[in-house]
Amino acid sequence: MNTTTLVADVEDCTLATDQNDRESALKFITCGSVDDGKSTLIGRLLVDSRAVLQDHLAGVQRSGETDLALLTDGLSAEREQGITIDVAYRYFATGRRKFIIGDAPGHEQYTRNMVTAASSADAAVVLVDATKLDWRQPALELLVQTRRHSLLVNLLRVPSIVFAVNKLDAVDDPALAFTHINAALRAFAESADITVQAIVPVSALKGWNVVERGAGAEHPGWCGYVGASLLEILEQLPGTGADPTLPFAFPVQWVEKSAPSSDAALGRRVFWGRVAAGGVQAGQSVTVMPGGQSATVAQVLDHAREAKAILAGHSAGIVLDREIDVSRGDWLLAHDAPDGDDATATGHEGQSSLSATVAWMDDVPLVAGRVYWALHGHRWVKARVKRIVHRLNVNTLAEEDASELAPNAIGHVELALQQPIATRPYAQSRTMGSMVLVDTATHKTAGALLVR
Repeated sequence: MNTTTLVADVEDCTLATDQNDRESALKFITCGSVDDGKSTLIGRLLVDSRAVLQDHLAGVQRSGETDLALLTDGLSAEREQGITIDVAYRYFATGRRKFIIGDAPGHEQYTRNMVTAASSADAAVVLVDATKLDWRQPALELLVQTRRHSLLVNLLRVPSIVFAVNKLDAVDDPALAFTHINAALRAFAESADITVQAIVPVSALKGWNVVERGAGAEHPGWCGYVGASLLEILEQLPGTGADPTLPFAFPVQWVEKSAPSSDAALGRRVFWGRVAAGGVQAGQSVTVMPGGQSATVAQVLDHAREAKAILAGHSAGIVLDREIDVSRGDWLLAHDAPDGDDATATGHEGQSSLSATVAWMDDVPLVAGRVYWALHGHRWVKARVKRIVHRLNVNTLAEEDASELAPNAIGHVELALQQPIATRPYAQSRTMGSMVLVDTATHKTAGALLVR
């Protein structure tokens, strides 16, 4: 296949990708403080979109009434305690779009579960319980967990953030409550540099402004709000995918020994994985990280083993023009990336360090000097905490000096790595800019790292 054909393949693939992004399912999570109505909201979306079977609906009846929260709270401990513990995923579709919902827990103890769900979400709906706030005051204070979850989804680069002010049906003056809460949310978002797609009043229990606009035909402008319903907003949010405009980056997940080829220009191994950034086609020069060897791509295979150009976000099998040392966990990177765009190789304690924002999840506080396993892509490396630079105060958004990070804290740390890894700032690439820290003794997930 010649270069002209491959370039045409890339252009065709780009058009197809754009079309798929517009029509793809939206993966979003609901988050916020405890008992803000997240599970009830998802239950309302499922019921009103007719995504629940009658026998399932009958199974969540309590005292003759439907407990919508039980449609997502499926664990026995969740039903016994009346709280969400783990992330529950549900699926539904409207005439315009398909959705994948993640119901994230609100308890501070389970913040790690919420971070896991947010790391792959296209959007986040942050619920705010109007009944828990002093809504009569114009300068009201938001709940700490509302602020924490909002900061986390913003740090994790969830592209679209929507605030849903819930339980306004239970306050005396819903219009005044929404006005004050709306102002508080916008002031907080501005101070935290959070881009908000929408702030919408809802009643998850009664279904007001969730699927249909307003609170029924008699209250089209409920709470003084005349915008779209929550579902209408979700239907319009963009999906996200890997960035095809960045230089090529490819984490090797599996090495397949293929049958010998009569073509001397083809190697005997196929490197499979998902393209993290850019695109790849035959004839492209690549560099292996951390080995540093260079080679030329001889062939690119899709999932059906057909030779074609592959863009970011899609799986590929890559055959190089010669045999070099490439293993699971290595990265293939663009050899001729523009200056300033190539991925940074960090590591080698004493020579370079990694600066990152961390969301700490372990019950044991993070302190300088501790050593953890770090998972980046498919590679495990040892990482030592050199320094805790600061801790983020979720109330004031100030960066404070700290000697340790407590469970569920957010901070800035510097790490020394045992081996070099290929990274980009998380703001550029979710895949190349994210890492997970794992305790070497307990093997528990300790923290989520975002490369700065």
